[in-house]
Amino acid sequence: MKRKSLILVALLLVLTASAQTAREEIRENIFRSGSNYYAYPGPTQQKLTPAPKGKKPFYISHYGRHGSRHLISRSDYNNALTPLLRADSLGKLTDLGRDVLSRVQRIYDEGYSRRGELTQRGAEQHRQIAHRMYERFPDVFKGSAPIDAKSTTVIRCILSMENALQELVSLNPKLRIKHDASAHDMWYMNFDDRELSAKRMPEDVKKAYDEFCQRHYNYERVMKLIFNDDNYWRNEVNAQNLNYHLFKLASNMQSLELRHSMTLYDLFNEQEVYDNWLQTNAWWYINYGPCPLNGAEQPFIERNLLRRMIEEADSCLQFDHPGATLRYGHEVCVMPLACLMELDNCAKQVSDLEQLADQGWLNYKIYPMGCNIQMVFYRKNLADKDILVKVLLNENEAKLPLQTDTAPYYKWADVRAYYLQKLNQYGR
Repeated sequence: MKRKSLILVALLLVLTASAQTAREEIRENIFRSGSNYYAYPGPTQQKLTPAPKGKKPFYISHYGRHGSRHLISRSDYNNALTPLLRADSLGKLTDLGRDVLSRVQRIYDEGYSRRGELTQRGAEQHRQIAHRMYERFPDVFKGSAPIDAKSTTVIRCILSMENALQELVSLNPKLRIKHDASAHDMWYMNFDDRELSAKRMPEDVKKAYDEFCQRHYNYERVMKLIFNDDNYWRNEVNAQNLNYHLFKLASNMQSLELRHSMTLYDLFNEQEVYDNWLQTNAWWYINYGPCPLNGAEQPFIERNLLRRMIEEADSCLQFDHPGATLRYGHEVCVMPLACLMELDNCAKQVSDLEQLADQGWLNYKIYPMGCNIQMVFYRKNLADKDILVKVLLNENEAKLPLQTDTAPYYKWADVRAYYLQKLNQYGR
């Protein structure tokens, strides 16, 4: 008995040692600290689990975020550039501060009149995702398979869709492709639920988040590197805001071709990088995740999308060769959809924001640039009613909140029933 206990303890120690923390993963790859600016890394799972005997993939239902982009708002650039320009005019920058100003100016110039637009790297990401989808599931795309593709009306999403479709048609010119981007479909492609959105940050939740951020504000050393006058930056500069926007520029650099010649991450040490990431991780968890502090309802903002995916799948499953339904939108859809579907630990509820990262809710694993959810359906033939489905999150096999003897494959009837019951219980 004692020997068995010792073996169990040893196994637990091995498992604990093998599980990396967020701090270790960000140390290993600093770009993960970019949160939603993390450039799509591609799948970590190179070999997928073989399907049960006789089952073949025949249909894919997909929703993906656009690829890497320029920053969206003018303030994303100006909130870093303007205070640095003013300080330079007053002689308040160090030599390093002037160098940082020149780098920020280059980023500003690169993004001028391109706010929110898809970058070259973003286009490449979607061509690569489409290529892997084709190679992994060739039966879905064989012959003159129909491909029904839709995008939100935002140009970076449309161009992401078009790059993916160009790749698919280059692999199989016989594909019958329909593609569209219309306000007609925005009720499920990117639903604006103002009633639910208004519940994201009530006063008590905002207070908890602000207190969390206060504990992780960590910018004094960076300000001392940039400015030659402590009194100036303490009294004339919104230091926290400047730090936030410098880190945002540093994070999004990985989406630009400028990444080959410069960085801003060198401004920040390991602890500062981690503290900046912690604040963003918590913000997304509260605003779009299953945070119990505000009722854990925010993922239901994607209820129309999930119901639509189920209904369209039901329709497509009636055909011998239904092909694929591809949808292109935003991380504010993919992330709550992953939580609503309870993929892996996306639906994990954590009340203490200080425990969020330690509990394994890590935003960079859910919604990097180009993030996507693929539902892949399997059967033997058209007469086979025992349809299986597996779900890929960012092209990695995901665990669903149901029992199965054939993981990661689940009975579609069970998956369908579980999600419809969940949506119906929500009742809106």
